[in-house]
Parts: sequence; C-alpha cells; structure tokens
Amino acid sequence: MNTSLLRSDGLWVALATPFHHDSRLDLQAYRSLTARCTAGGVDGLLALGSTGEAATLDDEERDRTVAACLEAADGRPVMVGTGSNDTRQAVYQTQRAQAVGAAAALVVTPYYNKPNADGLVAHFETVADAAPGFPIVVYNVPGRTGQNLTPEVLGRLWQIPQVVAIKESSGDLMQIDRIVRDLPPDKVVLAGDDALALPAIALGAEGLVSVAANLEPAALRRLVDTARAGQLAEARAVHVALMPLIDALFVESNPVPLKAALALRGETTDTVRPPLARASSDTRLHLASLLDALSQEAA
Repeated sequence: MNTSLLRSDGLWVALATPFHHDSRLDLQAYRSLTARCTAGGVDGLLALGSTGEAATLDDEERDRTVAACLEAADGRPVMVGTGSNDTRQAVYQTQRAQAVGAAAALVVTPYYNKPNADGLVAHFETVADAAPGFPIVVYNVPGRTGQNLTPEVLGRLWQIPQVVAIKESSGDLMQIDRIVRDLPPDKVVLAGDDALALPAIALGAEGLVSVAANLEPAALRRLVDTARAGQLAEARAVHVALMPLIDALFVESNPVPLKAALALRGETTDTVRPPLARASSDTRLHLASLLDALSQEAA
C-alpha cells in the first residue's frame, strides 16, 4: 500500500464545516476556507472529521461537503472521515468516499459500544475488505470515543495492508513514543493534537492533522517543516507563538471556539449544530484579543 501521500504531506487541516445562521450548509464559505488553507500551505485536507461536525451531517450533506472540498482542493489530497460505532455504517461511508475520489479514509475507533480487541480488529478488517485498495488512517481519540487504542492492538491493525497510518490523538507522549518505536517501515504516524505537534514530530511522527491551520495555515506550515527538518529552536519559537491560540481553540469543545474565531474574521457564522452551543462571551472576547494580536504581528 502506497503511503507516499502521507509521508510527503506533513500538514493536514481538519476543516471546519461552515453553516448559515439557520444551520444549513454554507458551501460557499466552505470552498473559501478550503482555498485559503491550500493557499496558506497545507498539504492535505480532512473533510468530515471531528472538527467538521461530521456526526451531525446526513448523507446528502456529507456528499455535498466532500464534493465542495474536492472542488476547492487545488490538487491537494482529500481525506474523508468515514468512521462510525456501527461497522456497517463505517463500511458504507468508506465506500462512498472511495467512489467520489478521496485519497484516504479516516476511520475512528468505534465509540459507545466498547468493543474488545478482537472486535476492534474485525471492525477495521471489515472496512478494509469493503473498499479494496483504499488507504485507511486509523483515528485514535479516546477523549471522544471513551476507549484508547493501545499499541498492542495497533500492532494487529498494522497487519491490514490498507491501514497505512494512524492519527494519534491520545495526548499521551509515552504512547506516541511507543507507537513510533514499534512502527513498521511502511506505516505512518500523524500527530492529532496541535499542542503536541512539535514533541510528536521530534519523536518520529511524520506530520500533523491540525485544527489551528483553519486560522493560521502558514504558521502551522512553518512549525511542521522546521520540526521535521530538525530545526528545533525555530520550531519551538513557532510553537510558543502559537500556543495561546491553540489553547484558546480548546477551552470549549472543538469546533466551538474555532467557529467563533472564523466568525470574528468574517469568514462564516459561529453556528454549530446541537448538541453543541455557540461559544461563551468570555471565549469570544479572548479569541478576539488573540486574533487582533496575530493580525498586528502580520502587518
């Protein structure tokens, strides 16, 4: 299985999905956001991830969102979130993503059901068998799923040829280190947390799937490039400069603060779908101050 698209493309952006005030998709804003991120230097685009509120989009909305992303991608690879707690649904969404020309599927570990190790492995085997030749990126995010994908179980998933990478969002650097040390030569680790991009890449991750790149793609591009090049002093300076914004983007559930920041910049509304609610006034004020400081630095 070819992993070159993941090895060469160090920065992916986990795109937000803009909505109108009445919660309808705003595909014009989505295309504009996608185009701005590609112009800012991202290598790949993730549609319908956690940041994209995929859990609240129906099939027709998913199709329209992926089509808009592919249209505005300017040749960048598009990964599509296709995971579910229902294996049949994950199969269905993965087949749809493959059919429309996505580069890979991001498949989250099943949530709510709490499968054992054999169930987890069977889930990914079934998804892979249903979409022959389609690269699969495993998504480990125990803060959302309630279950951590251990390095031992991941070792079994690496035996599935189509499983080419992991987006590792456990927040556990010791686990990331273990995964990297045990990594087969044809597999890839992508950091899943902006705040841990620098240490994760220093440990051997190939890149980052970023939330903050929705706002500051060029800065995240510098962070990933300098970290991968081993220019750690420069990478740390970029990391330190970005951390106030990164922290602010997670003071409430993602993508609530991100949507507020995009609205403050006039790019879309701050609308999120229930059960999420708009950012608090304190969060909006804090973000406004940070974004103003960033614009003054860029001027």
